[in-house]
Amino acid sequence: MRQVSVDFRDEVDELHAFLQTLAPTQWERETAFMQWTPWDVVAHLHTFDLASRVALEGEEAFAAERQQLISAVSAGRSNRELARERFAGLDARRLLAAWQDTAHSLAEALGRAGPKRRLPWYGPDMGAPMFTTARLMETWAHGQAIYDLVGATRKPTDRLRNVATLGVKTFGWTFMNRKREVPGPPPYVRLVAPSGAIWEWGEPDPGECIRGDAVDFCSVVTQIRNVADTSLEVSGPVAHQWMEIAQCFAGGPVDPPKPGARGPRT
Repeated sequence: MRQVSVDFRDEVDELHAFLQTLAPTQWERETAFMQWTPWDVVAHLHTFDLASRVALEGEEAFAAERQQLISAVSAGRSNRELARERFAGLDARRLLAAWQDTAHSLAEALGRAGPKRRLPWYGPDMGAPMFTTARLMETWAHGQAIYDLVGATRKPTDRLRNVATLGVKTFGWTFMNRKREVPGPPPYVRLVAPSGAIWEWGEPDPGECIRGDAVDFCSVVTQIRNVADTSLEVSGPVAHQWMEIAQCFAGGPVDPPKPGARGPRT
């Protein structure tokens, strides 16, 4: 498998191992993310990993999957409600096992897909490597809500480079998704990786730049933190506009959480 597929599988396994430590009562507690419980989070990940397998079958097969979701949402049903209905017969243990099995098979299938192959999705279609990155991003971002819920410390890894890259690549899309004009070229981004390595995108520009910890940057572009709750150094009007609305995941425009709204519970 290509490295991003290995990273996706490893991210799944790390979250799976953590989730196995939850007490039964913790599975029923609401996180700060839309009041979803840990069960809801895993059901959501499982839902879209299953949808990803349909996407691998091609546009014709996925068109029906996409229309089904669009119709349900248009009728006022939420992703949470749909997942609860779909997996109602699964307790946490069985849901965990089903999710991990699906994610493993998905990682393997995506790893075999040609690097230039385009896969349909609910937003713009994506090449197979970037599609895999998006699944890794979802796993990491949604998992953080559960770490926050129980006040557990999460050890970051350099797998986050995949998430940071996705965040940078969706700079323009963040504005276009809101039907806003892209305000200028992407700012220079310089991040310190969990390993201590330096990750950079663009040419150094003190007038338009974002500097800081990779975890902070990934937290902002996935909207698990407001930029005000991080130590990122943001310079320039374009960089500030971006960080105020950054969104690296598919779907309609979503506003970031308010300052202080999401974080570890004590």
